[in-house]
Amino acid sequence: MGFFGQIWSDAVFLRGALRSLRMTTHIARNPTRVFPDVVEELATRFGEAPALLSEREHFSYRQLFERSNRYSRWALQHGVAKGEAVCLLMPNRPEFLAIWIGVTRVGGITALLNTNLVGPSLAHCIEVARPKHIIVAAELASHLIGTLPLLKCKPTIWVHGESTQHWPRIDHQIEQHDGRALEVHERRALTIEDRALYIYTSGTTGLPKAANVNHYRVMLASYGFAGVMGTRASDRMYNCLPMYHTVGGLCATGSLLVQGGSVVLRERFSAREFWDDIARNECTLVQYIGELCRYLLNNPPHPNEHNHKLRLACGNGLRPDIWETFRDRFRIPLILEFYAATEGNVMMFNFEGKTGAIGRLPWFMESRFPVAVVKFDVEKEQPIRGPDGFCIKCDPDEAGEAIGKIVNDPNRPSGRFEGYARSEDGEKKILRDVFEKGDAWFRTGDLMRKDRNGYFYFVDRIGDTFRWKGENVSTTEVAEAINAFPGITDTTVYGVHVPGREGRAGMAAIVCEGECVLSDLHAHLQRRLPDYARPLFLRIRKSIDVTATFKQKKINLVAQGFDPGQIDDPLFFNDPQTHAFLPLDAALYERIQSGTMRV
Repeated sequence: MGFFGQIWSDAVFLRGALRSLRMTTHIARNPTRVFPDVVEELATRFGEAPALLSEREHFSYRQLFERSNRYSRWALQHGVAKGEAVCLLMPNRPEFLAIWIGVTRVGGITALLNTNLVGPSLAHCIEVARPKHIIVAAELASHLIGTLPLLKCKPTIWVHGESTQHWPRIDHQIEQHDGRALEVHERRALTIEDRALYIYTSGTTGLPKAANVNHYRVMLASYGFAGVMGTRASDRMYNCLPMYHTVGGLCATGSLLVQGGSVVLRERFSAREFWDDIARNECTLVQYIGELCRYLLNNPPHPNEHNHKLRLACGNGLRPDIWETFRDRFRIPLILEFYAATEGNVMMFNFEGKTGAIGRLPWFMESRFPVAVVKFDVEKEQPIRGPDGFCIKCDPDEAGEAIGKIVNDPNRPSGRFEGYARSEDGEKKILRDVFEKGDAWFRTGDLMRKDRNGYFYFVDRIGDTFRWKGENVSTTEVAEAINAFPGITDTTVYGVHVPGREGRAGMAAIVCEGECVLSDLHAHLQRRLPDYARPLFLRIRKSIDVTATFKQKKINLVAQGFDPGQIDDPLFFNDPQTHAFLPLDAALYERIQSGTMRV
């Protein structure tokens, strides 16, 4: 990058950073002002202006405030104490936001459950939160029914909508409550340090962890992204990302609401209807994940793909190989890629639209946001330490683990690591004595590289977790589900690359005692795992190679992938069309490689 190019980049970055700074400095200065208070202010300021729009319901700012107050009074009536959890299992809709705002207004913690989870995974997430109540949308009642026998806790279950279950209907209950602002005696003292949400995230191993999201982080996500995107009252955000995640549930919603804009919610992404939705709702902003962009590119030209008012697409995971094609084909003026961790302290933005970069930390910001990339031993899955016992920073463009320094300064809450509902999960994410004795750094679990100009580029996930269909997949969780099937004695799960697809597809090598009935195994996995976590490829082996310490060896398995030309073991493909495991021969392999077989 030349001298003038550097000056331009620094100027663009500085403008974006200052916008975000102006929007967030007030948060720590007003520690008793939390997001539900902001919703009350917005109702007064914007009244009947549209806030949340969907096919199910439309809420103005006043309606959102009043609806959330009904849930606050429901929580008070049913004994939700400050710090107690309420689990929420509901698809994207305005009601989703009203519920958690109402519960958190009176000090409750809302655990946002992944709507794809079933069986043991869902049971684990509920148990971690230790909820007093569970609110479930009627259409997801079946997910919960199969999970109830696995629960040790005994929460009260409320259903939203008409259901065949004999659970009380919360949508009827809240109609008995007043929607006006809470009286003084109904309010509970809250600060930005109090917990508001549990948002589930996958670590490098094991089941999902419930990340602590306090009111400060809710405010930071809302106001910070309002500054990053420069949102205004005339903006409309198109959000088809799940609201149980931070990006879809906080960044894409709060950033518009705090400025008086509108959020168009869709229950789930549809490549076929995406551009019709964007055009019909006159959206000016869209929140994406990389897989969404690839799906759109793989679709044939759409009549409305140029008939839009988008000024910016904001998201993460847009890979360099499709970045410019996506931008140019759909005529998107600016792509704003970012990187952040729900519970961590590493956050960066690519304000300049630099192709492929997940963000940038120029020299003049390094001291305020200390992030480092350290040399990493892939086999040991640990940073490499030098003779002095400290970690070693990577050279420019060298891949290593990205880490962020934990700063426990009351004036800089964003520098902390908030941890998880279970405290023992948090210590695994902290790296100690990194560059000096006594320091502590948050481990992102991601391999990155940083160039000489301060741009960061994503390389891969560390450990066994990989991403598929925009979700993190824990190989430990998948292996446990497979091993629960009768006759399977050992399993190792790993991710393999599929041409033309983001992330890595799941592949399982299994050892069977006798004959393995694949149709029964397929049905078993449908019951135990969400769609994105079910292995796409299956390899039947006589044994699983292990190290001297009984750690499974996956390096050779990953390298061989699902190529029948390199593998003598029986191979199978989990066909999404026939919903069955098909023998994977050379002809089918070629169809998958060429993209003619849908994966």
